[in-house]
Amino acid sequence: MVIPARVHFCWIGNRLPWAYVFAILSAAERSELPEIILHHTDILEDGAELRALRNSGRVQMSRIDARACLEQAEQALGLGGELVAIYLRLQSPVMRTDILRAAILYLNGGIYLDLDTVTTASLRPLLNASQFVGSELIVWPYAVRASRSPARWLRHIALDLLRKVFRWMPNGWKSFRLVENFYFRGVNNAVMGAEANAPLFSDYLRAMCAMPLERQTQPYALGPDLLQEVVDRYRGQDLTVHGPDIFYPLPPEISEHWFRIGRDVRLSEVLSTQTRVVHWYASVRTKSRVARITPDYVREHQSRQLYSALICSCIRHLPDAI
Repeated sequence: MVIPARVHFCWIGNRLPWAYVFAILSAAERSELPEIILHHTDILEDGAELRALRNSGRVQMSRIDARACLEQAEQALGLGGELVAIYLRLQSPVMRTDILRAAILYLNGGIYLDLDTVTTASLRPLLNASQFVGSELIVWPYAVRASRSPARWLRHIALDLLRKVFRWMPNGWKSFRLVENFYFRGVNNAVMGAEANAPLFSDYLRAMCAMPLERQTQPYALGPDLLQEVVDRYRGQDLTVHGPDIFYPLPPEISEHWFRIGRDVRLSEVLSTQTRVVHWYASVRTKSRVARITPDYVREHQSRQLYSALICSCIRHLPDAI
């Protein structure tokens, strides 16, 4: 094994919703890795959610000083305060996490998972590499958004409209798979792995510092957009880019089908035998649903909703919500 056998999660804020607790518990139960670490920048609000993590016996909760972490990464990279300056300039916790997760992974090695994930299978096979990222199927990569080609824009507008149709269509995720090869395979930073001091993540952190100030605050700029550029430039032979079925079986927008209420829920049709993590995209259209998710909600919907069925299949004993 090259990548250390540990999973990192990162949270900025003092209240951890149940949906994100389920992400951590599923990794503790299914990953087969000995270390499951939640790095949190704030004192977490006590309650049933925090008790569930403590009672699991597998989760380490580590209060992290974001500035000290970034200063340590700067020292290792020979930088002079740029990462801290970017972090302090940003207001969005999501954008701040883009920087912090990369620094944590660079300094410690391991596998990083976003909190809007569910671990479905062992992560041990992913450790047999120096560094990896995963790809998803998207419509609007930065290169297209920045393009001035009318033909290129028309093509992607058509792909966007088609995706909207499949998002609304009952079981539209099945129909989307008939056309998915027309969509762009872009990397995402929701699931990443590396040994400590991995060169890709050195390049990624340096590229953050080199990004123009006006672009740093744009959505996705420090996350998937920049990571894509760094991966495209990378010339090493030690980088693995996993296909969408490994971490992103339902892509953005189509991922709304995880939360549709239906009659016939068959996880085996959605997940491939290679799927190890499901990223369900809290940052897209499912964000409003996070507040509704509790253990009772999952129990009630497990036979009628893919997300609830997924949680029940990956966490054997759901905790109590009180």
